[in-house]
Amino acid sequence: MPRPEVLQRVKEAEQEADEIIAQAKEDKKERLTEARDRAKKIRQEAEAEAREHKQKRLEEAREEIEQERKQIAEEGAEEREAIESAASQRMDDVVNHVIELIEEEVHAQT
Repeated sequence: MPRPEVLQRVKEAEQEADEIIAQAKEDKKERLTEARDRAKKIRQEAEAEAREHKQKRLEEAREEIEQERKQIAEEGAEEREAIESAASQRMDDVVNHVIELIEEEVHAQT
């Protein structure tokens, strides 16, 4: 093969190699951009899911707290009623006892 043809083929091969390299670099840039976009989307979805999970857990915790508050309030009301009832019964006993003491004192003075 004559030299000029060989040189021409070498130049063509080099040009083709340069084009392949340039295309590979462009493909690399596109893949990196796509990967970054996917990573960003995945991150956003994970953050949204985390916010949703957090909100759900907060709501559950509020419901639990409300249930516990109601239970404590009911127990407190029952205890208050028991104390009031016991105090009322004692009050009658105390009044009767005071009346007896006064009567005894009055009888002792007469």
